[in-house]
Amino acid sequence: MVKWIKKRARLLAQIGFAAITNGYFPGFARGTIYKGNSKAVCAPGLNCYSCPGALGSCPIGALQATLGDRNYHFAFYVVGFLLVVGAVLGRFVCGWLCPFGLVQDLLAKIPFPKKKLRRLPGDAILRYLKYFILLVFVLILPMFAVNIVGQGSPWFCQYICPSGTLMAGLPLYALNESLRSAAGFLYAWKVGILVALVVLSLFVYRPFCRYLCPLGAIYGLFNPIAFYRIRIDAEKCTHCGACARACKMDVRIVNDRECLRCGECVSRCPTGAISCKFIAPKGGKNHEDPVRTRVDAGASHIRGAGNGTQPGRGGTGSL
Repeated sequence: MVKWIKKRARLLAQIGFAAITNGYFPGFARGTIYKGNSKAVCAPGLNCYSCPGALGSCPIGALQATLGDRNYHFAFYVVGFLLVVGAVLGRFVCGWLCPFGLVQDLLAKIPFPKKKLRRLPGDAILRYLKYFILLVFVLILPMFAVNIVGQGSPWFCQYICPSGTLMAGLPLYALNESLRSAAGFLYAWKVGILVALVVLSLFVYRPFCRYLCPLGAIYGLFNPIAFYRIRIDAEKCTHCGACARACKMDVRIVNDRECLRCGECVSRCPTGAISCKFIAPKGGKNHEDPVRTRVDAGASHIRGAGNGTQPGRGGTGSL
């Protein structure tokens, strides 16, 4: 039993956290949105405020709402929340706590097609798209594209977010006659984006997380310095490339911005050289003095990144 739970720990954590943060079940029965005091608190993942079961708020939605307010005040709480969560966990949130990440993981388990894609054509460029979306749709447009009374709109939520469409748009549409009669082009556009991502998720692992998610873009910036990150023991590493081949996000640089901390590389390492843990600072430097590494499948190697620690000489690589 313990082995079964350990093998499925991430999936169970994803399901459990999604159930907890969307646990207002009467909302799904009535087609209404919970408006209790807990809505003032952000959930770490892309958890839509308008989901009938949502007990918290989405940090991206909250950030846009504050920036677009005509009585604009700096979003101290939301920015502080993102800074703290990012500095402590990085994209661990994406891998373990995000409900839309769970949806993509479940879609990836469908055995069709038999041969999945490692990446899309133009992958290296497409990965920067989420930073464009963060800058333009989350920050600039809500602040400056305002109406006649100076009120901005949550552009990302309104025109892109597939999590909001799945968790809020579809349930509310199904449960409210008035919404069904009012639905038009925008609703169809959002459903089209969701359908496209669902289909794409059958072919390539987590396309939304890779290319479009602004929340992942924020957390990814913290990955190399987050307290919770991957570590490589250079003395145990045989450079076999098993970790790189196992990575569904096609990560090559350890603790890269794209790493979701899923732990797949940890379980696949034949020598136990990889671990994922909290690494606390000590004396102004990381206690284990980790180095930046690059791992290439088939012909992997580890190289330091200028901090003086040489792998294979008592130092430790950091994944």
